[in-house]
Amino acid sequence: MSTEFDYLGDPKTSKLFDLVLQLATDLHVTRQRVRALETLLVRGGQLDADAVDGFAPTGAERVAFDADRDGLQARLIRILTEDGPAEHPLRNQWEAAIDGRAR
Repeated sequence: MSTEFDYLGDPKTSKLFDLVLQLATDLHVTRQRVRALETLLVRGGQLDADAVDGFAPTGAERVAFDADRDGLQARLIRILTEDGPAEHPLRNQWEAAIDGRAR
């Protein structure tokens, strides 16, 4: 990790800080979009104000929701496990993936 991106003097702590910032950003954007969507649906009469609280997904919907959750977790874990300089932190993993496909 480059020192210019080492905010806290310890690369591991800085990675954790990066993870928290990513989570906070994703959470903020998601909350704003959900709030806007619910408001528009309630305004338009397509949704009762408390309908989301009682939502129960179908089997296929649950599979899709679980896949979305798993993808998010994988992206967050990648922040903690990436190595290399901050300018291209996943270069080693990328090159290993390419080398594995070339065989």
